[in-house]
Amino acid sequence: MNHYPVHLSLRIDWSELDLFGHVNNVAYFKYIQASRINYWETIGLTRLYEEQQIGPMLAASSCKFLKPLFYPGEITVQARVDFIKTSSFGIHHRILDGWGETAAEAEDVIVLFDFAKNEKMAVPEEMRVLIGQLEGRGF
Repeated sequence: MNHYPVHLSLRIDWSELDLFGHVNNVAYFKYIQASRINYWETIGLTRLYEEQQIGPMLAASSCKFLKPLFYPGEITVQARVDFIKTSSFGIHHRILDGWGETAAEAEDVIVLFDFAKNEKMAVPEEMRVLIGQLEGRGF
């Protein structure tokens, strides 16, 4: 599966470099976080939290570092949902360098959470449908 419907372009900042002159691994997680929030906003999770106190909670995040990134530079972070379970879903991120080559791949597990009740909740059918439409496939 190579379809990534949500893209985010970011500029590499000089402050993200490590002692060896390439982007520090911590910055990759910053890029992944920006991509995650961009996906949430695309499917309306930010608005859902503001309106109903229902929102996402990060349960896990991992990253495979495939090649270094350097300053100056631009990256694109692509995102797609890989699975939807009862109360969680997984977002796969791909970080591309300025030449379109994959620099890293990451996986997030997101739990849908009712902050008013302080408990996880099932992913609503309408959200499954919206994600399916965005992704171009069913869940």
